[in-house]
Amino acid sequence: MIIEVDIYSVIRQRHLSGESQREIAKALGISRQTVKKYCAGDTHPDARKSYTREPSVINEDVRSFILSCFQEDKEENVPKQKHTAKKIHYRLVNEKKFKGAYSTVRVAVRELKAEQRVPPQSCIPLSFEPGEAVQVDWGMFTCYLDGKRTKLQIFCARLCYSCDIFVQVYPRQNQESFLEAHQRMIDYFGGVPRKVIFDNAKVAVKEGFGLHATPQAKYLSFSAHYGFLPEFCNPAKGNEKGLVENLVGYGRRNFLVPLPRVKTIDKLNRQLWKNCLEYRNNHQIQTRTNTVLTMYNEEVQMLRKIPKYRFDSSRTVIAKVNDFSTVRFDKNNYSVPTKYLRKDVTVKGFANQIHILSEGSKIVEYTRCYERFHTEYRLEHYIDLIERKPRSVSNAKPVKETLTKELLEWARLLPGGNKEMVKLLRLCVDHGEEKILNIKHKMPKSMVPTIDMVRSYLNQPPEMEAVYLNNEIKIASINLERYDEKYGVMN
Repeated sequence: MIIEVDIYSVIRQRHLSGESQREIAKALGISRQTVKKYCAGDTHPDARKSYTREPSVINEDVRSFILSCFQEDKEENVPKQKHTAKKIHYRLVNEKKFKGAYSTVRVAVRELKAEQRVPPQSCIPLSFEPGEAVQVDWGMFTCYLDGKRTKLQIFCARLCYSCDIFVQVYPRQNQESFLEAHQRMIDYFGGVPRKVIFDNAKVAVKEGFGLHATPQAKYLSFSAHYGFLPEFCNPAKGNEKGLVENLVGYGRRNFLVPLPRVKTIDKLNRQLWKNCLEYRNNHQIQTRTNTVLTMYNEEVQMLRKIPKYRFDSSRTVIAKVNDFSTVRFDKNNYSVPTKYLRKDVTVKGFANQIHILSEGSKIVEYTRCYERFHTEYRLEHYIDLIERKPRSVSNAKPVKETLTKELLEWARLLPGGNKEMVKLLRLCVDHGEEKILNIKHKMPKSMVPTIDMVRSYLNQPPEMEAVYLNNEIKIASINLERYDEKYGVMN
């Protein structure tokens, strides 16, 4: 009989007071067996025994047969053709003369599978030596870049021993950004760890995954130069680089909230560098006895030395300058001076810059464009050609796409037509558009501008502050009579 807690309390109190079981049972109107069960406190009314009856038909032979089916599936390794509980029951009936029901076998199969399965959330605690490894990963975040809401990529790295962090942002997750991020990471940490742990992204892995991954040729060359071993995780196993998985979210929440509003990516990266230094100097991880700074100072001594030669992380191609004096790289065009027309040049695409070279010398440098079928023009590349073909000036793309509308409208007011407009463009190239616009603002609005007027403003001597001399300069008197006597000078 199961009783309520209040009855149980009375039984215990009366028993401890010395009453007999018979008296307690009579007073409470319950059986002596119930009093005997609860009076000594050997059990409690809330205690329940679990039901553990084993099916009599599931003996060791049946268990062994079920496990042999599991082993057979494992050896064949065909995921879509494994034994089901129904199939196992069918085989037991036909091969072992099994008399039990299908539901009994189904329960036994489920329990035996559970015994062999490792829960997917299970993790093994890991420990790393100083300088042994760094974990890296990518993420995505949103910011306002030059006033435009933009999605960018965030590269995160964390040393496995000290948990020191490194965070930078890039427009894309391409190989040149990946390698450049590694270089900056190595510069920031002040040395090279022995292993770099990453997932199986195409920027690093050519084919395969995990232990069977084949690195991309350039990443393999990069790792050989800096002396680390690339190590890749298994698919969908973020726990294998859990330190950096958490860092992606930490960086977004702590460094990129509220949404950054920056002019350039370089400015944002400089701020993130400062954030990482602040983390190193001030952060204390709850599960560690020492601060990040203390452990980093230990680890940096064990990092390998950075080689003197800086690896070329760019994607390099040879391109021919077309008839419009532009070269194509990554579905966008970039202008070069017209003297390189129809010549081969070298284009180096870095994460955020484009360098164009001829015979080893840099011709021009651009901020890399990640749009499609866009052309970047520089007016100075076309000014010589426009001077020879002044009639093209009103419709020339390098003019319309590089100068402000205000300056173009003002240039069209020049009385000399296209030729005078070309002369104004030459002044813009030589002195800068901003300076020419300042001259425009100084001129009276009713005045019709001419090139000579603009040049007169350019040739004005700079204003200098007046220097006032002190009129009360004391001059010591000198007696020259001795010199007169010496040289025979007569008054």
